[in-house]
Amino acid sequence: MSSRALLAVLTLVVLAVLSWQLRWVLLVFFGAVVLSVALDVLIQKLRKKIPIPRAMALGLVLIFLLICGACIFQLLVPELIAQISELGRILPDVIAKLKSIISNQPRLEGLQQSIPDQFSWEKIQPVGSKLLGFAGGAANTLLQLVLISLLAILLALDPNSHRKIVIASTPRPFRHHMSNVLDDCRAALGGWLTGMTISATTVFMLTWAGLSLLKIPLALLSALICGLLTFVPTIGPTTASLLPIGIALIKSPTLMVEVLILRLAIQNLEAFLLTPVLLRKSVNLLPTVALMAQLSLGALLGIPGVLLALPLSVVIQVGMQKIIIKEIMDKWI
Repeated sequence: MSSRALLAVLTLVVLAVLSWQLRWVLLVFFGAVVLSVALDVLIQKLRKKIPIPRAMALGLVLIFLLICGACIFQLLVPELIAQISELGRILPDVIAKLKSIISNQPRLEGLQQSIPDQFSWEKIQPVGSKLLGFAGGAANTLLQLVLISLLAILLALDPNSHRKIVIASTPRPFRHHMSNVLDDCRAALGGWLTGMTISATTVFMLTWAGLSLLKIPLALLSALICGLLTFVPTIGPTTASLLPIGIALIKSPTLMVEVLILRLAIQNLEAFLLTPVLLRKSVNLLPTVALMAQLSLGALLGIPGVLLALPLSVVIQVGMQKIIIKEIMDKWI
């Protein structure tokens, strides 16, 4: 091995170790990149209609998002708070119903014993330290969200300067290819975010309407969870369906079956019609790739890794197609 090759290998090893040590910083930065791309999509659409400076367009977009957030907060949050309180009242009934079903199955005796008979302060007190740890984790998450938002605004304010830094750090023979890769990653990520946002909103509205027609309690809360977890394909929709199905089980098994059919219909509509149509011009990840990315980053980085697994997979897939396949594998002799 030549000295140049040895130096390259050592450099890659050092970069890999450094990246692992700074994985949370890189995760925050990538989250900011995803959010800045979402802002950039709105900025470009606004500037196509109104020729204004980018800084002014960013300000208008932020004001618009704040107004929409305030309206949504005023319309939905009071109802959500009431439904969360109702969830605390309904939860013991759901557990009791599950225990009565499990008690009829001898093979599930161990599972039955793991479900508490009732909630009491004596049983809650031992987890006090865990709740304090959770509060600390929530504060850390809030700080990370603030940092992501600030970085995203700075990136969206002047993306070209940051793009030039990345291109300048690339060896001269590959700068043109890096420029094309960045453009393709931006287009793919922007298309994916737009498509998934429309898909999640549609799932939320259809689920809310369907559960309301079936007169299921906590319809708004269940629909909101289903809509948000649409951003976590494969795992998310199935997990989100547990809440409305469990609540419907309290009333009757027939109602539970109706809710199950409703959720299956909406999930299939989203997975096989809505999402493919919305993402036909973007990168449409295979379910196996999406699931493996979620499991891998979830094991390494926890919930933040699961949330950012899909946009990161979109970027990696574009990079693989443009660099590994076209520039290396296709030219392999």
